[in-house]
This record gives sequence, C-alpha cells and structure tokens, in this order.
Amino acid sequence: MRAAMAAAPVGDDVFGDDPSVNALQQRVAALLGFEAALFMPSGTQSNLCALLAHCGRGDEYLVGQHAHTYRYEGGGAAVLGGIQPQPLPNQADGSLLLADLAAALKPDDPHCARTRLLCLENTWNGQVLPLPYIEQSTAWARAQGLATHLDGARLFNAVVASGVPIDRIAGHFDSVSLCFSKGLGAPVGSMLCGSRALMRGALRARKMLGGGLRQAGLLAAAADHALDHHIERLAEDHLLARQLADGLAALGLKVRTPQTNIVFVDDAPPGLTEHLKTHGVWVTGLVGLRFVTHLDVDAAGIARALDVVRSFTKT
Repeated sequence: MRAAMAAAPVGDDVFGDDPSVNALQQRVAALLGFEAALFMPSGTQSNLCALLAHCGRGDEYLVGQHAHTYRYEGGGAAVLGGIQPQPLPNQADGSLLLADLAAALKPDDPHCARTRLLCLENTWNGQVLPLPYIEQSTAWARAQGLATHLDGARLFNAVVASGVPIDRIAGHFDSVSLCFSKGLGAPVGSMLCGSRALMRGALRARKMLGGGLRQAGLLAAAADHALDHHIERLAEDHLLARQLADGLAALGLKVRTPQTNIVFVDDAPPGLTEHLKTHGVWVTGLVGLRFVTHLDVDAAGIARALDVVRSFTKT
C-alpha cells in the first residue's frame, strides 16, 4: 500500500484534476451503482456532507438512537447545518421499526420541522442490517417522499458476511458513505456516492467544512490498493472475531455473538478495560466492552488477548 501511495500520479483535487482521486471516485461510483462519488477525509465528514446535501435548515432526518450520525459525530448536522435529528430506538439488529418511523414522520405544518431523510447504518455495532428490512424501510421512505442515506462505514464487512452484492444493497439508497480506513486498512479516507446533482451539493459542503485536499492522490492510491487486496480477506477478521468471542465466553464473560469483526462484552467486570490496556490490548467502552479485529490482528494476537483476559479472571 505504501508503495502504491509513493507511485501515485497526483494533481490538485480542489480543482478536480488529481487523476488518482478521479479514477477512485469513478471506480467506487460504478461499484455501488451510482452516477458520481466524492472522496472525503473521514466518514464523519462524508456523512455530514450527505446530510447537508439532502437537508436544509429546519429540516429533519430520522435516525437510530445509537447511530453514528446521531450519537457519535459531534452533533454536526444540528450544529453546522441546522438540521434536526429525530432519534428512534434501534432494534437488536440495528433496524428501526416501521411503526416508529411512521409515528415520527412530521405533518406538513409550520409548527414542525420538515421530515426529509431516513438515515440507516450497515453494519451497526457489527450487525448486518438484513436486506429484506432495507428493501422494506427504503420503500416506505420513498412512499413518504423522503430521501435515504446509508452510513456504510463498514459496508464491505456486511457484504462479505452476507454474500449480498454491494450494489444490491446500495441501490436502495439515494446516497451511501463508506470508509477505507476501517476494515479495508487504508490510513485515511471515505467516499460518498450519489447522483451528480447530490454530489455537487456535497462538494460545496466539503469545501465549507475544510475537506478540500490538494495532492490527495496519495490517499486515493491507498484506498485503491485496499479495494484490490483487502475486501475478501475481511472474512479472516470475521473468523478471528468468532474465535475471540468463543474464548471470552469460555472465560465466563457475557459475549454477544459477532456477525462480522466486532465483539462486545456486556457487564464487563470492573477494572478489565484498564487491565487490558495496561497489557497492550486496546479496546473501547462506549457501548459495552468492544474488541475489533482487523488486518493487523492475527491468530497470535487473539491468543494473547485471551491470555491477558485469563490473567485478569484468575486474580
């Protein structure tokens, strides 16, 4: 990947003439079945640009209570766009009940924010959003005159785990954001896909948010390499996650069965997170104790993590 970055032809992406960025945008747009795509520094900015392109001040988007675009991206839509989020309870698989969506839909009345957008997430906490639900919920949104956006930061994990082609999932949405810097292992970068008109609006938003980059072809080359080499191998991450989950359960911890590369431990014993970090095993704890497998984690790393947990449970 670093060799590809060093060899990348570059231009100035602010002026739209970086050949590596342009080629990557065309490749990803075609892969997902969209007219256009826009390279972004981060998934947070990609989602925010989508929200700003879909909605205006005083508009509203329907979103999960625990979705990234509502809970974990700094409130950007409200702070910077004047866009009201309407959070709804996430079900165990990340879906939003159609009855909840229907109840949250605002009437065309000056007292209410204008409901404009349904925003879903796939994967959600490592769970694959079921395709029948995607079909049903986006059809409902279209019938209400709403646009649809998918936060697909880990969409390739969903594709590998489910076997559903990426364009079949993406085809139900008006825009899709995906990340290269998570399971695909690139150092930086996300992509927002949609119609040409929507991407023109997203480009304006990206400029306002400081997301214009100059010789961004270096980063695009890393993402391009990841698309060539790191999609199918996501299955290895999923297998290691299951091995980790089985090992943690055998040690008496309450573990959610992983579908992809994220393992959650609920009701983790006090002090376990600090013990792990002290021994060089890095986890997060915003939603339970969370382990994530990726291309820099191998079977030996899983064994070592389990050894560290074992040493804690014996104390």
